[in-house]
Order: sequence, then structure tokens, then C-alpha cells
Amino acid sequence: MPVRKMKLAGRGGRVAIVDGLRTPFARIATHYRDLNAIDLGAMAVKELMARNNLSQHEIEQLVFGMTVMIPEAPFIAREIALALGMDTVDAYSITRACATSFQTAASVADNIVAGYTDMAIAGGTDSTSSARVPLSSELSAVLRDVSFAKTLKDRIKLLSQLKARDLLPQAPSITEYSVGETMGESTEKMVKKWGVSRQEQDDLAHASHSNAARAWTEGRLDRQVMTAHLPNGNTLKDDNLVRKHSERDGYSKLKPVFDRDTGSVTAGNSSPLTDGAGALLMMSEKKAAALGYTPLGYIRSYAFAARTPQDDLLMGPVLAAPAAMTRAGLALSDLTLVDMHEAFAGQVACNLRGLADDDYVRSQTGLAALGEVDRSKLNVNGGSIAYGHPFGATGARVISQALHELQRRGGGLALTTACAAGGIGAAMVLETE
Repeated sequence: MPVRKMKLAGRGGRVAIVDGLRTPFARIATHYRDLNAIDLGAMAVKELMARNNLSQHEIEQLVFGMTVMIPEAPFIAREIALALGMDTVDAYSITRACATSFQTAASVADNIVAGYTDMAIAGGTDSTSSARVPLSSELSAVLRDVSFAKTLKDRIKLLSQLKARDLLPQAPSITEYSVGETMGESTEKMVKKWGVSRQEQDDLAHASHSNAARAWTEGRLDRQVMTAHLPNGNTLKDDNLVRKHSERDGYSKLKPVFDRDTGSVTAGNSSPLTDGAGALLMMSEKKAAALGYTPLGYIRSYAFAARTPQDDLLMGPVLAAPAAMTRAGLALSDLTLVDMHEAFAGQVACNLRGLADDDYVRSQTGLAALGEVDRSKLNVNGGSIAYGHPFGATGARVISQALHELQRRGGGLALTTACAAGGIGAAMVLETE
């Protein structure tokens, strides 16, 4: 695919991310069990605006997304706006699976570059705790027909067609529709193809938890993770998934989940089901300067890519990253940090191999491979295996976390990536001065 060097900027200058924060992330059915995705998203947006002394009249757009849909309220962005009394704020929703809030940030960036907006909030939210238990297809079909039946006799006749098994609730599906496999099953295929050992996966998982625990201990996350006020009157400040005292030996004791005979993907080296939300305050560089804000940093470039999901389902970042880096005019050696979403430790290991495989990258994109990633720059404050993965919010977490760390280090450049369903990959290059 033709890609040229092209920094993201418009008449208002660069695209600034002025601030970024998230709720603490919580394991499914724990602290946020009584909150839905709208509640969590509104919580993050409200705090972001309060911290930056903004009123609804100053926000031109709210662009938000989620993956686990709320059937009666699929328009998540507008529902969040209305929940906060932001009645006059334009809003629209986006879903791109695990790359959702990479896309909401990219969409706001495009609007800023085009001059359509100077200030907006992007982000994402998800509540796995609120996922609806589906009905069987047979029961759904009969209930649909019953609703259109004209007489009681017709309704009874339709209901009599049901068998006992049709009445049982169905387990929520996490299967990739196009290939009929879960992401864990696809990761098992990938690690076998790319020669990733169980030891390497467990090493990456242990590093994720250890780095996240250190980040919390050293206060690196204090600014970017808000305090959540819960319906029961309690508060939550920390993520409740991070293993504060991770021990490497414990990972080796866990049994494979997706291939019990020859597999290596376990609950310990996979990201858990999680609830949470994240939000980014974005402005044109000119607008931020006029209002006296010091941005966290800027979006230098981004790219999305896709490959056939039947093979190497989660290798999309390997194709997106070279395009984003080419547009930014950078090489791996220029980077201060690399922050990769960790759906699975095996996926991260495969992505790292792919980024260094010139034949693989050229055959897919026509671009040169990036090379070997310096592991000392990788996910230095932990990743999704430790924090969890509320699908719609993960991109906002990764972007915000990378920018806060760049700022803590006095500036630099970061490559952020995420894999997503359907063979999609996202990559975004960030810079901080």
C-alpha cells in the first residue's frame, strides 16, 4: 500500500492531547457490577472536564465507542452526553472492537486537522458485567412471531413448538464470527506457527504485572487514574486486577485454557474480562495555546490495517505499525517507548517477531519491517494482561499511559499499537516535548 511521510497537522497546528484519564479497571462482576457502560463513560468524561475546568459549552464534540453493546442504548456517545446534561454537545459513536478508542482518537484528530473542531473528547467504555445473556435462536424466533400473532390461540400454538432445551439461556459468545474460533484459539495457532514458547508467554505476563505494580507503587498512575465513586458509597482508586506481588513460578502452574492437550495460552498469560472507561481531551495546538493548556503530547501519525482473519488473526499491528512509522518519518531507534495492547502474551510475542520479519511485512504491505523492538522500552508500566481489557477503553488507556510516561521522562516518542477482531490492527505514534 502506498504510504508517504505525512505528519498529522492542520491550520491550527498539531493535534494535541491535553489530558487523558481513565477509571480504575475492575474484573468482571466485581466493583462495577451495578454500573453499565454509560455510567462508566460518564464518570470518566465528567472527571476529565472537571480537572480541566471545562463546561459543556466549550466541548464541540464527544466521540465515544463501546464493544459490548447495550441493546436499548447503542448510541453510547450521545447517551453519555445526555447523562451529564451535555444536551447541546454533538456526539457520535464508533466501534472498532479492541481498537475502538484508537479510532475515536483518530477520528477527532481528523476533525481537528480538517478544521471542523478545535476541542473535543474522545474515548471508550465497556462493561462486561452488563453483557446480556442471549436467548436461544429458537426461543428468539418464536417470541418474535408471538409478538405479531393476532389471537391467543395463535400465540399458544407458537409457544407449544418450543422444546425444553430452547428455554435455556445461552452462554455469551466470544467467538470470532468469520472463523468460528475464539481469540484464544487463534492465539494458540499463532504461537505454534511463530515458535513462541510457554516460557516466553509467562515471562511477558509476569513482566506486565510486575511493571504495573511498580507503576502503582511509584505513583506513576496517580494522575491518570481517577477515583471512582460507587453506588454503594465506597470508592475505588486502584485497578483490582494487578498482581502486586507477582511471582514467576505461579504462572508455570496454570493449565492451558484453549488447547488443553498441546496448548500454552493460560488464564495467567491472557487479558481478563474487565469493566472500565477512558477519555482523552483533544484540541488543536493553537487552541490549547490560546487557552493556556500545556498538552500531554501530540499525535504525530496513525494507521489502521487489516489482514485475513483465518490466519494470524491478531497480527494486524505488524501491518499498521510500519505505515504509522513511515508517515511519522521515524525508525525504531528514534523511539523512547513502545506500548502494545496485550490481548495475550502469545499475541505480543508473535507481533514482536512479525515486526522484525521483513519478508512477512513486505508481502503484506510492501513496506520494510521495523526491526527488533528493544524490550527495555516495551510496556514499561505494564499492559492489558495486568490492568485488564475493557475493550472500548483500552486504546484510551494505552495512549494516555504512553503520553504520561513520556512526559515523566522529559519528552520523547512512542509507538502504540492494538490488535482487534477481524484481523484489524491499529498503530499510533505520539510525541511529547
